[in-house]
Formats: sequence, structure tokens, C-alpha cells
Amino acid sequence: PATTDQAVADLKARVSKALLSFSGSDLRVKLKDGKVYVSLSEQLLFKSGSTKVDPKGEEALKKLATVLQEQKDVNVVVEGHTDNVPILRGTAGLTDNWDLSALRATEIARLLASSGVPPARVTASGRGQYVPVAPNDSPQNKALNRRTEIILTPKLDELFQLLGGNSA
Repeated sequence: PATTDQAVADLKARVSKALLSFSGSDLRVKLKDGKVYVSLSEQLLFKSGSTKVDPKGEEALKKLATVLQEQKDVNVVVEGHTDNVPILRGTAGLTDNWDLSALRATEIARLLASSGVPPARVTASGRGQYVPVAPNDSPQNKALNRRTEIILTPKLDELFQLLGGNSA
């Protein structure tokens, strides 16, 4: 319905406005399948191989958290993505890129929660190298694949109410 589309478009506009100072290649906000996707480059958030968010990335996430606090009917999925280059052997606690992507997503989920987004609305997931946005055939393309996507979805119960269905 048009109201749902409008609500998602409004959410995208709010998120884009809050993150204005970070736009460019490091951060993109787009609408896809009725959801708002905030794609953050590894460069903005992490040093290579690290799971600790850099101060500039932390600043971006805090701004996003402020918007999400006001949007109580939005669920948040944090997806970590990597390129296909294997992690260095012996990286503490990490077996492969799947671990790296999951730990990065968890780190970001914690940051959003500590910045006021209710943890029950946040899901952290690691996708490893399995959902690339570009072939892993050049340094530039690999950099595109090393990203975190924060997917904002209106909660379904509110959506069903909008559609007039009542499951209760």
C-alpha cells in the first residue's frame, strides 16, 4: 500500500539526512524491496581484519541510532560482509571470514544498543563472502564487498494493522 511505501520513503529520508556528513563511497542509503539499506564501507568502520569500530564509524552509527530511537516500529538487521580473501591464520577467535563478518555485525549491534536502540529490535548476522556486490577480481571490487549493511524493516505487526488484517 501507498502508506507503507511512504513510511519507508520517510525513513530513508530521515536516515539520509542524519548521515549526510558521511555520504559518498563510504556510505550509501537506498530503498530496496520495501526496506531501507544503509551500506557502510569497511573503510568507514574498521581497520583491516579488525572487529573494533573506528571513531568515525562510531560517530556515524550514533547518528543512525538517534534516528532509530525515534522509529520504534522499525526492526534492524546488521549484516557483515567480507571479500573472498581468507583471514590470516591465527587471528584470535576467528576461523574464517564468516566469523569476521559475524563479529563485526555483533560489534555494530552492540554499539547501536548502547546508543539507545532497544536490543530486542536488533539482529546481528554474518554473511562472510557469500553475498558479494561485485566480483572479487580487483582491489576496488573487493573493497565494495567488504561492507556492513544495516537493513531497516518496518515491523510486520504494524504493517498488518495498516493492511487491515488482525491476527489477534
